[in-house]
Amino acid sequence: MAFDLAARLAERRAADLYRQRPLLESPQGPEVVVDGQPLLAFCSNDYLGLANHPEVIAAWQAGAERWGVGGGASHLVIGHSTPHHQVEEALAELTGRPRALLFSTGYMANLGAITALVGQGDTVLQDRLNHASLLDGGLLSGARFNRYLHNDPASLASRLDKAVGNTLVVTDGVFSMDGDLADLPALAKAARARGAWLMVDDAHGLGTLGAQGGGIVEHFGLGVDDVPVLIGTLGKACGTAGAFVAGSEALIEALVQFARPYIYTTSQPPALACATLKSLELLRRETWRREHLAALIRQFRQGAQQIGLELMDSPTPIQPIMIGDSAQALRLSQMLRERGLLVTAIRPPTVPAGSARLRVTLSAAHSEAQVQLLLNALAECYPQLENTTGERRCEID
Repeated sequence: MAFDLAARLAERRAADLYRQRPLLESPQGPEVVVDGQPLLAFCSNDYLGLANHPEVIAAWQAGAERWGVGGGASHLVIGHSTPHHQVEEALAELTGRPRALLFSTGYMANLGAITALVGQGDTVLQDRLNHASLLDGGLLSGARFNRYLHNDPASLASRLDKAVGNTLVVTDGVFSMDGDLADLPALAKAARARGAWLMVDDAHGLGTLGAQGGGIVEHFGLGVDDVPVLIGTLGKACGTAGAFVAGSEALIEALVQFARPYIYTTSQPPALACATLKSLELLRRETWRREHLAALIRQFRQGAQQIGLELMDSPTPIQPIMIGDSAQALRLSQMLRERGLLVTAIRPPTVPAGSARLRVTLSAAHSEAQVQLLLNALAECYPQLENTTGERRCEID
């Protein structure tokens, strides 16, 4: 029987769930060119505005001159260069942990850590709203897999009571589609009480949370005993690419031995590691970036409340505007684009059915004036949407 791919694609189009890749024709930043159109973007994860920073670019160029371009081999053969090692040391220092291990992507770090730590006869418990890479890692591990209610320590505790073997509790630090924070103190307490390990993917918290940018673990004042396995990505607030796992000496050595996505992958370009070293330096030194970002978040949330937008309980740069219907989310995104603003509509299966949204993301590179432009456009466009019953939304007073 032939694969009927055309029918599957048509079905996705009919459900307003078809995805297309916008073509970025400029560097990352608030002002971009996408598909030939100049736009003010509010959809990048470049939270600190480092992806096009001149010092980071210069570090990349100098690294390429010194170390060449390709990694050449896996880390365990001859691909582990001095810049890679220096990034691992810098990440260990930033997160306050004995060691860190560099991966090429966040997806690989999550799959590698989970599948190295648990397997058949063990248990992995995950938040229902975890990122797809975490869920995939749990399923591929072969361990008993279950999901607890979102950010619910009591739900986790009830599942821990039924866990067998080595048990790994897995959560996002900042949930990528909702922007809310995991209740790490309560989750860590529940895990410790039952001898389980807690693994946190802090992809969206690293750099934006904590006095030094150390992320959600620093934000809550927790340590290695509370969160034995910490994951972070470098392609968001750090502005470069790659990911890491940070933890104890024994954890990192175990991953070197057993994490297949680490063992069997060519290392990232050494010049990229040089760029990351510079971005980590800026992340820690230039605290004004986090301060300005926090001010923009307050500005947006206050303005959105005045408009009557339905936001989620997010203190982070991720500010979803809840719409519900996928077609309406697409329509609002298109209306904003016609006004020169790029805000992506997020639809199922990335988010649960009936919870389509516009995912606004803010950056330290945005100005207060640019955020106000977005608020002004939303005040104009949002009342024009129809709700799912076909009734026009109430006009704003």
